[in-house]
Amino acid sequence: MGRKSNSSDRKAAKGRRRGGPDMRRTRTKPCAFCRDRSIEIDWKDTSLLRKYMSDRAKIRGRRVTGNCPRHQREVATAIKNAREMALLPYVSTR
Repeated sequence: MGRKSNSSDRKAAKGRRRGGPDMRRTRTKPCAFCRDRSIEIDWKDTSLLRKYMSDRAKIRGRRVTGNCPRHQREVATAIKNAREMALLPYVSTR
């Protein structure tokens, strides 16, 4: 009959697919706020905060924006505060 596969076989196969000598390591974007210390994250600065939102008014992730964890948290909190004050939308307008 056939051999049953178990989870260790799948993990081994999964590990072989990615990585390896031909895989290149990409350089991460530097955090804009760490690079330029003069930029302040403020909930009243909607033009700055809109850069960190998608066209559907969702907060963009760290991998997309390139922010460090600390500044990404501050941006997310500022966007949420601006939404509460009705400066930014919760959802996009179509």
